Amino acid sequence: MTTDFVILVDKNDKKIGLMPKMEAHEKGVLHRAFSVFIFNDKNELMLQKRNVNKYHSPGLWTNTCCSHQKDGESNINAGKRRLKEEMGFCVDLNELDSFIYYVKFDNGLIEHELDHILVGEYNGSFNVNPKEVDEWKWLALDKIKDDIKTNPNNYTEWFKIIMDNYYDELKN
Repeated sequence: MTTDFVILVDKNDKKIGLMPKMEAHEKGVLHRAFSVFIFNDKNELMLQKRNVNKYHSPGLWTNTCCSHQKDGESNINAGKRRLKEEMGFCVDLNELDSFIYYVKFDNGLIEHELDHILVGEYNGSFNVNPKEVDEWKWLALDKIKDDIKTNPNNYTEWFKIIMDNYYDELKN
């Protein structure tokens, strides 16, 4: 089994090193990540329910896909790679913004990420990876925002942060 590494960064997203992914999540070290948001022609967001065996946030609803860049990989190329791995399709992506967040989970792991928000459009067929995704659905952003208010524990922490802070930009 190969070790996955994350890119350690400073608050300005300058690379300062590499660390095994699980070690970074155990120590809470700031590292680079991305969150992909795919919309259809009805302006609905494709949500995924994370596989129940994920190392954190299992069984929670979140954006279309997310992960970590590989060393030397651009944010856009990383998003395209992971979109293909998790959801079975690839589209052009644009970077909307980035932000830093810090969340401790009940299992002791910590997300301390500089997260790049990537956005694209897709209306075709796809084939989700059952090792990554338990369910998926298309839903309008206003319905998602309402459901987050009613059922916040059904959603990942980073997705709630993005919906709180970037809702208007995502609507456009």
